[in-house]
Amino acid sequence: MSSLHELDTPTFRLAVAQFDQAAELMGLDSNLRERLKLPQRSLVVSVPIRMDDGRVEVFTGYRVQHDSSRGPSKGGIRYHSEVNLGEVAALAMWMTWKCALADLPYGGAKGGVAVAPKALSRSELQRLTRRYASEIFPLVGPDKDVPAPDVGTDSQVMAWIMDTYSQQVGYAVPGVVTGKPLSIGGSLGREEATGRGVVCVTVEALRHLKIDLGETTVAIQGFGNVGSHTARIMHESGAKVVAVSDVSGGIYNTRGLDIPKLLTMYKSGGQTLAETKLGDPLTNAELLQLKCTVLIPAALSEQITKHNASQLNCRVLAEGANGPTTLEADCIVQDKGIFVIPDILANSGGVIVSYFEWVQDAQRFFWKATDIQDRLRDLMTSAFQRTLQFATAKGTSMRMAALMTGIDKVAQAHLSRGLYP
Repeated sequence: MSSLHELDTPTFRLAVAQFDQAAELMGLDSNLRERLKLPQRSLVVSVPIRMDDGRVEVFTGYRVQHDSSRGPSKGGIRYHSEVNLGEVAALAMWMTWKCALADLPYGGAKGGVAVAPKALSRSELQRLTRRYASEIFPLVGPDKDVPAPDVGTDSQVMAWIMDTYSQQVGYAVPGVVTGKPLSIGGSLGREEATGRGVVCVTVEALRHLKIDLGETTVAIQGFGNVGSHTARIMHESGAKVVAVSDVSGGIYNTRGLDIPKLLTMYKSGGQTLAETKLGDPLTNAELLQLKCTVLIPAALSEQITKHNASQLNCRVLAEGANGPTTLEADCIVQDKGIFVIPDILANSGGVIVSYFEWVQDAQRFFWKATDIQDRLRDLMTSAFQRTLQFATAKGTSMRMAALMTGIDKVAQAHLSRGLYP
């Protein structure tokens, strides 16, 4: 377990501040507050690999399990140069509340390696992944802790982790990770799951606010896995996606972007969004301030701060990313009357379909894509309606309603199980 000092980063401070605020509103027992504030386990590992030129480079990896009172811990593995223990611990905490809110039998975990994955060759990336997997081997397993893709990782990385684990135990264990290729036990619909989930709850919010989907304009910050699938499904649903961006900037078209054409051009490689010339160029900061019906931050944490929150010009804020809004910004957004779909609700589609994949692996029986989409829609819609009803009944924000609901389920599990020894 780590101390608060070791975890003291802006992202972890945000996660703890949100927890403290929700715990205070709930009147949560002080003993439970202390237990839930810190992760259950934190592992920091050295990841030495031999680079293609023969030299050895050492990277730092992490795996944090925040809570396992409701079942195995669950959470992605992130490859990014700025990964640190505090960020991973914060993401693990949010995963705990997210799983509980969606009523999944999981606790929260997260992992990562401080590395720029695009700077590595494929062989270097494979060596890094296999060494990292071998270092975290004692903590993971289909009934202990189940990793998944996150920023900078994909189905191929999960395949390498699954194979490394399976080699250690001597037989194939598909359920040790989710987000795998279909050929080794992956699930249909997993890659697009987070984006599809964002769209599900956004449509519910628009319906609640009596806003016509056909008259809806959408701006999306981030065009990776979550942002690109969200853009595609929003476009297919009849909304007008007017702006998208990635780390290099973005494009804006008041008439709506041709999303199918943009995806084809962007994924073919070699072009930035601006170079596609399908819209006028704009910066990430400008995108957040566009007049639109729905703003979807789907990039990294802490993009909406006290410095730019007052400039938001949307009706709905759907948080596709984890922790995109700081605590100070949250108050400003609420005062502006923006309807917020908080991250632990909006982006829970990924872990929900990961759960479906885990169940399918355990059963050795796989579902059709339509079954997965229907089940995802049912769980996302139910979670949205429960959160909305709680917020309305208690007179609190959607964020606090989501957090309080998730925290209460975890607290009840702890109270039922008691304290060992």
